[in-house]
Amino acid sequence: MKVKNESEEGGGLERFGAHRKAIELFDFVVQDLSKLSTDFTLTRLIGQQYASADSIAANIEEGYGRGSRKEYTQFLIIARGSAQETMGRYQRFKHWLPEGTINLRTLLCREIIAILTATIKKLRTLDPK
Repeated sequence: MKVKNESEEGGGLERFGAHRKAIELFDFVVQDLSKLSTDFTLTRLIGQQYASADSIAANIEEGYGRGSRKEYTQFLIIARGSAQETMGRYQRFKHWLPEGTINLRTLLCREIIAILTATIKKLRTLDPK
């Protein structure tokens, strides 16, 4: 079954706003945290932030590739949880990152969460239980 959703309108996954923003967020995570990589007390937190940010885009991609609206919806829910996790950890990085950086990254996470939430709702209306 071919999945028809917001990410397909106009050309596929690369046009899905949440996916584009998730890739952008991951690039920012790498940029922001590479400066902190010499502080070995932060190794675990940095690794977790890389993983949760990567998980957003990866789950969108995997769900899209499944070809089932139900599975795609489930993977978007997981991606949304990873976005929430990434946002929360950015807020905990307040001890090491400038406030302006944290505010911008938190805003980007909120945008991703909002797009994912709207898409999940739309997909659920197309697949009533």
